[in-house]
Amino acid sequence: MEVTFTLEGESVTIKLPEDLYYNNDHCWVKVENGKARIGFDDFGQATAGKILFVRLKPEGKTTEADKSFGSVETGKWVGPLKAPISGTILEVNPELKKKPTIINEDPYGKGWLVVVQPTNLKPELSKLITGASIKNWINKEIKERLK
Repeated sequence: MEVTFTLEGESVTIKLPEDLYYNNDHCWVKVENGKARIGFDDFGQATAGKILFVRLKPEGKTTEADKSFGSVETGKWVGPLKAPISGTILEVNPELKKKPTIINEDPYGKGWLVVVQPTNLKPELSKLITGASIKNWINKEIKERLK
């Protein structure tokens, strides 16, 4: 799904794939062979601006749904990345240290953040936004966050 909105006087078009799960903090989840890949969504990166630095919990640490597993720093914002699901971090994207702007360029591909071994996947996924619910959610986010 694509949505276009005005950000700082410019027209911006973002993508929100309907096969992913999203939390209200603009992190996404993709389930892959029982594991969960997590990233920062297109709306989150577009409104945050150019990402200068990403700090993430290391491999082996656990995450809890709705708790911080890292932070993002841009020229205008520093904020937490809140986990959409709970689990143990299996992988941290090594490319982010060298080039954090990869999140701006490819948030659903090369710009992923971590891969997690989920501990409570199905119940937590059921609380996230996916499919047809995305359109109403993102339109509400645009209205509330870009007043």
